[in-house]
Amino acid sequence: MTKFTPQGRPLLIGSLPLSDHAQATQLVFAHTPEIPLWVQLPSNPKEGMIDQFLPGFPGLVEEEEKSWIDSTTETFADEMLAFYEAYLLVSEAGGDIEGSPFAISAERAKGFSTLTEMAQTLSPFPLALKGQITGPVTFGTAVKDQEDRAIFYDDQLRDIMVKHLTMNAAWQARMLGKSGALPIVFFDEPALAGFGTSAYVTITEEDVVSALNEMAEAVHKEGGLAGVHVCANTQWTLLFDAAIDIISFDAYSYFDRFVLFAENLKGYLKRGGILAWGIVPTDNAEVIQKETVESLFTLWETQMASLEALGFDRKSLVDATLITPSCGTGSLTLELAQKVLALTKGLSEKVRASI
Repeated sequence: MTKFTPQGRPLLIGSLPLSDHAQATQLVFAHTPEIPLWVQLPSNPKEGMIDQFLPGFPGLVEEEEKSWIDSTTETFADEMLAFYEAYLLVSEAGGDIEGSPFAISAERAKGFSTLTEMAQTLSPFPLALKGQITGPVTFGTAVKDQEDRAIFYDDQLRDIMVKHLTMNAAWQARMLGKSGALPIVFFDEPALAGFGTSAYVTITEEDVVSALNEMAEAVHKEGGLAGVHVCANTQWTLLFDAAIDIISFDAYSYFDRFVLFAENLKGYLKRGGILAWGIVPTDNAEVIQKETVESLFTLWETQMASLEALGFDRKSLVDATLITPSCGTGSLTLELAQKVLALTKGLSEKVRASI
């Protein structure tokens, strides 16, 4: 694991309610200059969290607003062979990932090139640059095949899917790291909130951890850190046991459930794990409007005190803490999104001043 001590610095989750990538990136720089991210703008229909990462998948069919994977076409076998050849060239034969088919589409992720270009103007230069990709459970259960079945349940398509996302994540880490900053890549996994329910009854813990570990290993090989973002409750032991460097959780709404696994959390932190403390709310306009830096700091102090009572060391906790919104702000009004960013920055400053 690459050593990184965040010490309460602020970090954002990808989406913003804007249509201009440069404007959105400037907003990111204003609030998180030490660890900026590339923005996802849902106002662009191609920047949805599934659509962004579909290009390059064998058998991809896109018609109007619908996309799926068709493994019965005459060209699928050839597309699959070309995919695995490209994968093996990069992953095992030393091929160059920068110019490979695994580069993320510029049309669908303009925020990526906007970040890497505009970051060069920052002084001091950022400590880290953050990217994100849809995680394997969320992607694999959202994308369907020609018979409208989730591709996660097809062994062949799941293997392709995991390798496709793995190489997309590795490409991000490579390109972000070229600047000299530490690359951080989050795997966004809202679907993990349903793990263990009847909706995903046939998905095993081994399936999830294996997929996440494969992706994380690729990011690690590029000198980066891998994080998983879950914007609700989940079976947290999955992530404590995976080869993940950063766990991003909704501390505002689910802290009490997260700390039920205190012993697992201790082990995770002992091996150098980092917590992205999603303590700035994003899912309710009235809640966002009523909160202040002071009220959120009081909440954070209360949560810290409960962990200290369980035997956690305060300094070690703060050293391993990032302050974040609980989720992205792409579905909010611009005014509310700006408040979320301001709260994140202000709370981080207050936390760091308390060290």
